[in-house]
Amino acid sequence: MEKATLGGGCFWCTEAVFSRVKGVIEVKPGYSGGKVPNPTYEDVCTDKTGHAEVVQITFDPNIISFRDILEIFFSIHDPTTPNRQGNDVGSQYRSIILYHNDEQRKIAEEIIREVEKKIGKKVVTEVVPFEAFYEAEDYHHNFYDKHRNYPYCRVIIDPKITKFLKYFPDKIKT
Repeated sequence: MEKATLGGGCFWCTEAVFSRVKGVIEVKPGYSGGKVPNPTYEDVCTDKTGHAEVVQITFDPNIISFRDILEIFFSIHDPTTPNRQGNDVGSQYRSIILYHNDEQRKIAEEIIREVEKKIGKKVVTEVVPFEAFYEAEDYHHNFYDKHRNYPYCRVIIDPKITKFLKYFPDKIKT
């Protein structure tokens, strides 16, 4: 098994999508990329910890590649806007890839070049070495599946899942 640690806005969104991806064993929401140890959600929301809301994905590379994971990642969020995804504003919502090894770094940099060429815009996604992951509080886990009728879920997360299902039908977990 391998790990991928990604931030693309609210972790409820990325968790909801990646929990539906074939080959993904586990998705945990949490915080990474900052310098404050053991931050809470409230700490991260102050925009002073340096952490981003991320998901840590455990996946089977025999079923899905890191490249495939990043292709999905770049299709479900805007990697061109710094510190913002829709109405979610702050450095905790930045686009970030925390690579676990040099191969992941190389793939991330390659895909960013491809995305920039395709969309004709600069990608602001940070590509930084993974240092630590702090799991989010229990109430953040599987938020979408527990609260599908919550307005944020219907307005923000549903379209991301729909996009994933439309563009990656061969990657859907059955």
